[in-house]
Amino acid sequence: MDRLPDKALNRIWLAQYPEGVPPDVDVKAYASLKAIFETSCARFAGLPAYGNMGVSITYRELDEASRAFGAYLQKAVGLKRGDRVAIMMPNLLQYPIALFGALRAGITVVNTNPLYTARELEHQLKDSGAVAIVVLENFAATLQQVLPGTAVRTVITTQIGDMFPAAKRLLTNLVVKHVKKMVPAWSIAGTTSFRSALAAGRAQTLDDVPLTLDDLAFLQYTGGTTGVAKGAMLTHGNLVANLQQTAAWIARDLADGKEIGVIPLPLYHVLALTVNLVLMKIGAHIILVTNPRDLPAFVKTLKHTPFTFLLGVNTLYSALLNAPGFAEVPLKQAKVCAAGGMAVQRAVAERWKAATGVPIVEGYGLTETSPIAICNTLAIKDWTGNIGVPIPNTEVAILDDDGGEVPLGEVGEICIRGPQVMKGYWNRPDETAKVFTADGWFRSGDMGFMDGRGSVKITDRKKDMIIVSGFNVYPNEVEDVVMLHPGVLEAAAIGAPDEKSGELVKIVVVRKDPVLTEADLLAHCRKHLTGYKVPKVIEFRSEPLPKTNIGKILRRELRTPKPA
Repeated sequence: MDRLPDKALNRIWLAQYPEGVPPDVDVKAYASLKAIFETSCARFAGLPAYGNMGVSITYRELDEASRAFGAYLQKAVGLKRGDRVAIMMPNLLQYPIALFGALRAGITVVNTNPLYTARELEHQLKDSGAVAIVVLENFAATLQQVLPGTAVRTVITTQIGDMFPAAKRLLTNLVVKHVKKMVPAWSIAGTTSFRSALAAGRAQTLDDVPLTLDDLAFLQYTGGTTGVAKGAMLTHGNLVANLQQTAAWIARDLADGKEIGVIPLPLYHVLALTVNLVLMKIGAHIILVTNPRDLPAFVKTLKHTPFTFLLGVNTLYSALLNAPGFAEVPLKQAKVCAAGGMAVQRAVAERWKAATGVPIVEGYGLTETSPIAICNTLAIKDWTGNIGVPIPNTEVAILDDDGGEVPLGEVGEICIRGPQVMKGYWNRPDETAKVFTADGWFRSGDMGFMDGRGSVKITDRKKDMIIVSGFNVYPNEVEDVVMLHPGVLEAAAIGAPDEKSGELVKIVVVRKDPVLTEADLLAHCRKHLTGYKVPKVIEFRSEPLPKTNIGKILRRELRTPKPA
């Protein structure tokens, strides 16, 4: 096979760039995210910025509200440049107000999963040193359990309907709290309501904080499903770079001030966070979906939203395809359906294209890369099976365990260099050292290969690899084949101990067709997989497979058998 001596210099992938996408962009065009945000608010002042549950606010209103929130943090709370503020809520209008308010005040944002257990929350608050938190009161009871052991001294609580017009606000909050009983009892002394904070901030002046590209914008936690969560230090420079890179990548299809984007993935996840920032940069109307697992409500939102951009993950696209009423969603105006966070399965991609006429554009990145590093071009017509090519200003190499480059077409670890790569892990120089090579490549922990045109295919997470008698088996490949069977709704492949081969391939399956048998599935797999890759154990389950909040299947939780 051909060896690419220095992928960073050859950049063979540039030949695949569509016309108009430059190999490099100006990643220092803005001094900070604050500068990008304030530019958008001025350019698109009269246009709708964010929508949620039928209510929208304009860029002018977002500018005013975030300015007030930032002033409150500075003047009433006394926070300074570099202090950390946690945001713990699902997708609501309050999220971008708190997010941009904190960034404008020079504060570092700690995005926090509202479904954290008390143990997980306590670790993140302690580790980040957050001194304030904005929390949806539905999750305040969890916060109450851990607060005394953290550095948090200011708690700002909000209710789901707080940014709605008065009548809808009162009704929504009443129903959530007293009818649906969604707010567990909590008691935290000295809290301030979000609306009170905005009112107090409007009476103050937001001090301008001169930020640089080296200032921390986010502590974005990662690794929580595999070990102790670490805070990736994402600077303003990292995010400005990724916004510039991604904006150039989508410029062919998406126009400034004219798009409607639907974000069902939670903003506390780095993919949704950055895509939301990119859409903000181009002046889009961003529809925030609070609970995409409520498929009837989600489908209803899509029916009434002439969206041009949709962000999802493989499991979400699959769920929509199977959801009653989805066939009635108008899709003629849709331009881009993007996916990341997990591999897009061929069966799902082909069904989506057949149903909608729009291909799923798959991209790849990690929390540590802000996150977008590799992406298919918007010019693709169908599922490619690849994660695409490096985006502008980004270098990708496939390295072996010793840091040497492997020949084109051979599997190794996907490694990345670029201005979007994190500064390191918060207070963990030892962990930082483990993921960077001596010459600055970030080791992703994902296995894959690059073909002769520079396209990258991910085979799997290094730690999820199944080794059968010395042969590597990648779970994604097995899952992709299993999902091609029309009787399968969900599937995951894991390794199971075996005396003869060390490990064997096991699949956990949720049926779509209740009469699907083990024999049927094995016959299907034997048609598409080499012998050592064919599952030796099949476990059927009647309940959905366990997933993270963005829809990634948690393979580690599947190692304990459950009856169907």
